Amino acid sequence: MVLVLASTAPLWAHHAFGAEFDPNAPIRLQGKVVKLEWVNPHAWIHVEVMNKQGKAEVWMIEGGTPNTLLRRGLTRQSLTFGTELIIDGYQTKDHSLKRANGRDVTFTDGRKIFMGSSGTGAPKDGRDPTEAPKKKP
Repeated sequence: MVLVLASTAPLWAHHAFGAEFDPNAPIRLQGKVVKLEWVNPHAWIHVEVMNKQGKAEVWMIEGGTPNTLLRRGLTRQSLTFGTELIIDGYQTKDHSLKRANGRDVTFTDGRKIFMGSSGTGAPKDGRDPTEAPKKKP
């Protein structure tokens, strides 16, 4: 059993944004939390959304580390089963997968929290609070 688990570790290893996600495929998902993986190196929020055909599908949304998310105000308690969210992010390069890199999570009360990983090669879209502001020409 240990050998099987050890052999899958590289699939979940820390990676740069560009290794898996498509900077040209922004996505907005709205739905309810059905599962939360509060693990390193990235937390994963599983959200059930309705697709264009009206069928429910579950998307996996990658966030930053649990410690980083906690410091920004996103907690396990704020992401309980059934919590309604709007998530802006970027889809995987393989668009057949229901997986995305989350940049912002917005709650129904209007709170918006940056949930992305900083410094991973994600597009400089102004959402990452650690990015230097763009200089005006």
